[in-house]
Amino acid sequence: MADIYSIIGSGYANAKLNLGAAAGKYVNVDPKRFEGTWKGKYSTNQTFSIGISNINGFRAKARYQSGSEVKFQDVLIKNDSFRIGDSKFTLKSGVVAEVKTVVTSPVDGSTVLNTAYARRS
Repeated sequence: MADIYSIIGSGYANAKLNLGAAAGKYVNVDPKRFEGTWKGKYSTNQTFSIGISNINGFRAKARYQSGSEVKFQDVLIKNDSFRIGDSKFTLKSGVVAEVKTVVTSPVDGSTVLNTAYARRS
């Protein structure tokens, strides 16, 4: 048994940590670019809104609502994007943001990625 544990342990010790896109530093963002309520509609005609407020440096408060689903979360903005629940908000320009949301089917557990664009209202 000791040999198995030493093999597993050496494998973990030699494994490289791949941080990918998450690597790097967080930098302060301009609150004027993000703050406000962003609204859009998925291809399924389901509407959504994302409210962004209290931006301090790269931290903010976000509120996601789609139908009866409402999520509040403190978020960290990096590379003009952040995650809230199963959604990712990415600022594409000063007036348009891309929102990608993973939707899981309650019937069979399959997932679908919904992509939509939002505008600040």
